[in-house]
Order: sequence, then structure tokens, then C-alpha cells
Amino acid sequence: MYQTWIGSPIGNLVLAADGQSLTGLWMESQKYFPTTLDFDVQPELPVFQQTQEWLSAYWEKAPLPAMPPLAPQGSPFQRAVWKLLLEIPYGETSTYGALADQLRAQGISAAAQAVGGAVGHNPISILIPCHRVVGSNGSLTGYAGGVGRKYFLLELEGADMTKLYLPKRGTAL
Repeated sequence: MYQTWIGSPIGNLVLAADGQSLTGLWMESQKYFPTTLDFDVQPELPVFQQTQEWLSAYWEKAPLPAMPPLAPQGSPFQRAVWKLLLEIPYGETSTYGALADQLRAQGISAAAQAVGGAVGHNPISILIPCHRVVGSNGSLTGYAGGVGRKYFLLELEGADMTKLYLPKRGTAL
């Protein structure tokens, strides 16, 4: 396993890869940040270069290049949720309940709370856009990177923020 650190408008990011595919992208100090990252530091790894190019375009609101290969590690349920996250269009949002409904339509037993747990444990932030999932009432809750970063990312993408709000209390603050 390999890692590198890069700067971003939302703070330092750590990238992890298996050599071919991106396996992790975490914001420094986010909830569920890996406790051990004893990986070889390899900033020149092609997948890291691809990820940096994608992120640079994202921050600049430029056309996004091809997504680097992704290989998030998780349970089959988590991977099903993360696959749905990739289907949420840039600048749009979905809810935990809507994602649970989509999973049930695929024959996968799911409750909004279980979806929330999988979304919160997404190991590849930003590229797998867990920040696009909001509460059914418009609350910007449930983001491991913190609601301030979630707000920033949605605003950067030009999401309609008129029906969204920052919670006054909760575990994601």
C-alpha cells in the first residue's frame, strides 16, 4: 500500500493506493480517519498523479478529467451504497432515505440509518461524493469531514443551497 499527502482548499488530504487504484482519500482530522497509515510514501505513483489532476480541475470548476481507478474496501452493502453515491450528479443532492429506497428497489435490505453509516465510512471522500447526501429535511448532517467542509463542497459545485441548512447541533459538527 502507498500513500501521499496533498494540500487543498479544505485542508490537507491523504491519498492511499494499492499501486494501481485509489483506495482512500481522507481529510486531515476527519471522523474515521485511519488510525494507522504505515504505507510507503510514493507521491509519483500514476494513480496519485491522476487523482491530483482530477482534484485540481474540481477545485478550479474546470471540466473534470477521467476519474482515476477506484478500489474502496468495504462490505458488499457499503460498496453498493458507494456505487450509488457515484451516480449523484455534480451539483445535486440526494437523501439517505432516497438511497435506501434505491437499494431496496435493487433487492438490498436497507434503512436510512444503515445507509448513513455506509456514507459516513466512505473511504474515498470527494471523488465518491458522500458530501452530496443530505438529511430529508435539508440538514447538512452526517459528514465525516465536518459540515463546514460539506457546505463548501456543495457551494463549490453550485448546488441549490436554498433548501439546505447547517444543523445547530449533532455528531457531524
